[in-house]
Amino acid sequence: MAPLPGAELVQRPQQLYRYLLRCCRQLPTKGIQEHYKHAVRQSFRVHSDEDNPERIQQIIKRAIEDADWIMNKLRRASAQAIYQLLLFWSR
Repeated sequence: MAPLPGAELVQRPQQLYRYLLRCCRQLPTKGIQEHYKHAVRQSFRVHSDEDNPERIQQIIKRAIEDADWIMNKLRRASAQAIYQLLLFWSR
């Protein structure tokens, strides 16, 4: 499952860049958002000279998988924190 709808439409690096920045906006705090925005920008700078279409598609696929993992991890952490608060308040 992709972090946001539209992941299956990402074919070009520019589309991936916009997609990942939209994912960053879904993150819970401004600090986390800025951290991952910076990571996205750095990754694009590192891979800016890549011209092999097959490698570009591999990078796109991996970036979407990584974004999915991060979003799911943060959702689980948020759900767990809410559960802990509910347990605390029910005492």
